[in-house]
Amino acid sequence: MREDGRDEFQAWLWGEILLFGLLGSSLALFVSNHDLQTRFSLPQLGLVLQTIMAFAGAIIAVLAGIRYSVEGRRLDLFLCTGFLVASASNTAFLIAPLVSGHPVHRPEAWAGVIGRLLAWTLIAVAPFVRGRSGPRALANTAISACVLLAFAWIALRSFSDELPVIGASVDTPGLLTGAISALALLQLLALVGFGKRFYERREDLDRWLALGTTLMLFASLHYLFTPVLAAGSVSRGDALRLLAYGLLLIGAWRAISFAEFGRAVAEERARVAREIHDGLAQYLFAISTHASMLQNGAPQEETIAKLREAATAAQQEARFAILALSTAAGSAPFDAALNRYIEFLTSDGELEVDLEIDPAVRLAPDEQIEVFRIVQEGLANVRKHANARHAQVVIGLRDNERFVSVRDDGEGFDGQSTAAGQGLKNIRARTQSIEGGFTLTSRPGFGTALEVVLRT
Repeated sequence: MREDGRDEFQAWLWGEILLFGLLGSSLALFVSNHDLQTRFSLPQLGLVLQTIMAFAGAIIAVLAGIRYSVEGRRLDLFLCTGFLVASASNTAFLIAPLVSGHPVHRPEAWAGVIGRLLAWTLIAVAPFVRGRSGPRALANTAISACVLLAFAWIALRSFSDELPVIGASVDTPGLLTGAISALALLQLLALVGFGKRFYERREDLDRWLALGTTLMLFASLHYLFTPVLAAGSVSRGDALRLLAYGLLLIGAWRAISFAEFGRAVAEERARVAREIHDGLAQYLFAISTHASMLQNGAPQEETIAKLREAATAAQQEARFAILALSTAAGSAPFDAALNRYIEFLTSDGELEVDLEIDPAVRLAPDEQIEVFRIVQEGLANVRKHANARHAQVVIGLRDNERFVSVRDDGEGFDGQSTAAGQGLKNIRARTQSIEGGFTLTSRPGFGTALEVVLRT
């Protein structure tokens, strides 16, 4: 394990220990001191909080589903299904009756308890599953879970009169105490699982899931030791659940951003591999051909000159390939990667490039990759076709719009006698991938200027 990874895990672990101490002390205080009010009869506020939590659970399910569509990991499949079941059961069995003005009857109340247990069973399993599944697995799992929940509700309606009453005027049923205890155990299992995953993989999502699950665990403990049975009551457990959903939303949003960035990086690696094959492989084939010609008695002076030219081109292409592979990994800062590329491009002194990046410009991860490739394609065109001595690259803001421009003092072209090359077509395609606008201005003898305006 790397030292920085160990430090990161230790920092998370100490944070969890501190959080456990604070939340445990708070719970002990409320349990031991009965004078402290632990619940408030605020039906409207309770309905609002339940609606917010159901909505947050649905958003987390959608974000986990999007990440599953990108990466196909079973972790996201179970997370998506679990939070979907939690949101659906909360909406169908608690929010809907209250909104319609009806009390929450025993079958619906117990169906809500079963729905939460089913949801956290799926979430607790998530950190322990491995591997990937196909695109249909998510729909099949979600439908199966919802059908199971519906059958449970129908069965509860059949035994409605035999179900214990859940209400403020009665003692806590033993069955409910057991259900809340099982829920707390499931959340503890999920916490251990996400902590274990974070120790092994150092993924940002696992850290946020562990933090949110910790708050969910203590919310369940509050419900267990200071039960709130009335549907319109609000307690500190509800506040902890609301905070937990907020943290889980942050973690899911960050995870989907990293997943999209990872997909962009993978696409860049595939593109770089194609470029190596089309560029470097051709030069190496030319070297091999000329070497064979020398061996077969071809004129030495002419063949050696061509061999030296092909070797020089292959060396330069190899340097660009190494740089492209390093930037395609997505680990280097954007401005540092761009400066490195320009250093490689101008190392032979044939082209001078000025780079200007406005620090106020903010680029998303996928935009950073596309902007880097746009600049790379633009400068490659300048070097290969423009016969320019100087080029200027600007990434800045104008009238609240982000733009990228590449200008040169080369020969230019009129678009009729000299058509735009493949590089400009690639730039247009990359601009479209980030929904930007592309303009190109060129006149023979006055150089070329291309500009890409990024969407806001």
